[in-house]
Amino acid sequence: MNNVINITRDELPSLLLVDDDVTFCKVLKSALAKRGYQVSVAHSVEEARPLAETNPPEFAVVDLKMQGASGLSLVEHLHALDPNTRIVMLTGYAAISTAIEAIKLGATHYLAKPANADEIVAAFDHVADSNAAICLNTAAISELTWEHIQRALHEHDDNISATARALNMHRRTLQRKLNKPPVVGGR
Repeated sequence: MNNVINITRDELPSLLLVDDDVTFCKVLKSALAKRGYQVSVAHSVEEARPLAETNPPEFAVVDLKMQGASGLSLVEHLHALDPNTRIVMLTGYAAISTAIEAIKLGATHYLAKPANADEIVAAFDHVADSNAAICLNTAAISELTWEHIQRALHEHDDNISATARALNMHRRTLQRKLNKPPVVGGR
């Protein structure tokens, strides 16, 4: 007698991958599918919200910085839909402040890019603790400024004019800063 177990696609754990880098998504989707996940992809927070509302994922991988809304707002939304969703936030701009905020909003773990599929899967098993020490490389002043702007933008529902007023900055100056993220490592 053959003891082969057939698992249908619908029985695989669902995973929502949200990143505006199309190539990265294609490669990561394939790698995560090989590890037993049913992967849905979105390239913005706005594209991901309806997918999550239709079928709240068991797992999510969310990039912090994308065109449109910040990934932090999606972390908060996913956690509100299902507090058991295991969320890993990815970013190329690692800073303690956003790591703590991501954890407080419901992320399970926070990884700096580049992160591979094995690191992401391992991060799903991480137990989030917003009081735990988070070890990241010390950020340059330009990175800290960018993180502060991202936090203010999130607090003002991604409204650039309101954020510029709150930061006492001209709107066009803020837009220029948002279009030119800092080089990681201060190089």
